[in-house]
Amino acid sequence: MKSFLKYSALTLATGAALALGSCEKALDKINLGATPGDLIYNDSTLANLSLNYIYDQNLPLWFGMGGIGFSAVNPTGLSDESYADNAYLQGTVQPNDVTDFGTTLDKGNNYGKIRTINMFIRDVRAGSLPAGTKNRLIAQAQFFRAWRYFDLVRLYGGVPLVMSPLNGVGSEARDLTYLPRNTTTETYAAIAADLDSAARALPGKWAASADWGHITKGAALAFKGRALLYAASPQFNPGDDQARWQAAYDASLAAKNTLSASGYALHASYDQMWFQEVNNPEAVMITGFNTSSGDQTKKNNTYDNGTRPAYTGTGSGSNQPTWDLVQAYPMLDGKRPGQSTRYVYSQQLFYKNRDPRFDKTIAYNGCVWPLNGNTSYRLWTYYKGTASAEPRNPSTTSFYTRKAINPTVDVSSAVYVGTDWMEIRYAEVLLNLAEAACGINDLTTAFDQLKAIRKRAGIEAGTDGNYGLTTGMSRAQMFDAILYERQIEFAFEGKRFWDLRRWRKLESTLNGKRRLGLTITLTATAPSDFATTRDALAAAPGGLDNIYTNYFTIATKQVDTKYNIAYKPEYYFFAIPQQAIDNNPKVQQNNGVWGGAFDPLR
Repeated sequence: MKSFLKYSALTLATGAALALGSCEKALDKINLGATPGDLIYNDSTLANLSLNYIYDQNLPLWFGMGGIGFSAVNPTGLSDESYADNAYLQGTVQPNDVTDFGTTLDKGNNYGKIRTINMFIRDVRAGSLPAGTKNRLIAQAQFFRAWRYFDLVRLYGGVPLVMSPLNGVGSEARDLTYLPRNTTTETYAAIAADLDSAARALPGKWAASADWGHITKGAALAFKGRALLYAASPQFNPGDDQARWQAAYDASLAAKNTLSASGYALHASYDQMWFQEVNNPEAVMITGFNTSSGDQTKKNNTYDNGTRPAYTGTGSGSNQPTWDLVQAYPMLDGKRPGQSTRYVYSQQLFYKNRDPRFDKTIAYNGCVWPLNGNTSYRLWTYYKGTASAEPRNPSTTSFYTRKAINPTVDVSSAVYVGTDWMEIRYAEVLLNLAEAACGINDLTTAFDQLKAIRKRAGIEAGTDGNYGLTTGMSRAQMFDAILYERQIEFAFEGKRFWDLRRWRKLESTLNGKRRLGLTITLTATAPSDFATTRDALAAAPGGLDNIYTNYFTIATKQVDTKYNIAYKPEYYFFAIPQQAIDNNPKVQQNNGVWGGAFDPLR
């Protein structure tokens, strides 16, 4: 990859110092241990290198994860997609557990990153670069300031808005940094204002392929659409204020129109879109990874190696789909299992006639899954007695996630995969627009976006051309259809937990349940040489169906073995850590169970 986002060796000191891991020879004569700010921000190359640091600090990892607090938790294990064991699921979260607010002076926490961004904006404005260059640099920094505040507001509600660097030297200066929390409404307004400002200065598409991965006008508007959709959702909008839905609709429509005009669209292939590095029409906002050496630091995504079966790489075979997710996929005609009259769903033959996204996301016992350059590799996860068909570390659920797993790299290279993470895809822009349109009761627009998503997926159009969608849905039914589509379209992309949370559906969807896997067992009637003939038997016409029908038994099992899921209603707004309140006495705790006076719904 050649994007500037691939450089990860660059680091900035807290003040004006700049250290460069790799520079042009012309820069070698500069004291890089103490480069003055007026030099950095009067030189476009140095200013862009400083901006690179902001990108590197703030771009999310796979599943939208970050490096601190709640953002370091893989959200797939917090929903019904995968499974995990932590205090959130157990219902035992304490007031000091969610530390994303920041409790210490640290450039790596949210307010430390915001300070770096604010310093960058201040210094660029004070520099002598051309106005257009300044505006583009500042716009990208404003995007990431909005990104940081969004990370905070969706966890806690309103937070103190710091829009310029604060000085904390001396008692008087320290007292001036004691800022109260802004309301949630004010926080969302600040996010929207930063993104509007960014959109005005940024191009619809960067001209040079080397600039692939820079934030664009469309990315700023798409993120605004996402943020305002949260503000309109029941988590923040229990009164169903139509003005909030209208704002989300306006932002999402502007994002779609801007992106479409710049050549963005649904990628032709639901699975191959992950492997188009540059000018990918689906990729609205990416985090770039690479396998390079030399002038770039190798930056691997870790997802690929950690997700594939352990014996096909050096990872752990994590991110295993649950039986709950497997059963959720629609049939080939777009109807839910059990509702289709064209395709009868059978648990024994669960893989047959499913939405094409099923085979492109779920790797199951007996499926062909090209791996390590072997285009005909077939995965087996069954048991014979107590012995697994997998050489080591067998899947707990009998399934693996195959989405975005590179089929061509060999075992030795699996740890060095450079597949980019798409944090915002064009498909999300369409589904955000659908949901916001439903919010303002424009069900026709909502319906059209769902049809577009399903058409690309490869679902059968049907005689009515509606791809399995029910006509005449009410507003409530349309909301449900959109959330269902998001569950399938974005499986293992870190969206499901956040969708359930912003819709206040964590308890109604998950509580009291234990997530399930399958145990697939080879029966005594199977051929004695099954282990050596299974691939050939499965490859014959109807072969896999025959194997499942005659030689396998399947049984569900609980993968949550210690407790039933127990989300608490107070988790829709977490507590501010007590140390943060001790550090800033003007910060009020959230109300309700957390015992404070701050209302996060204001």
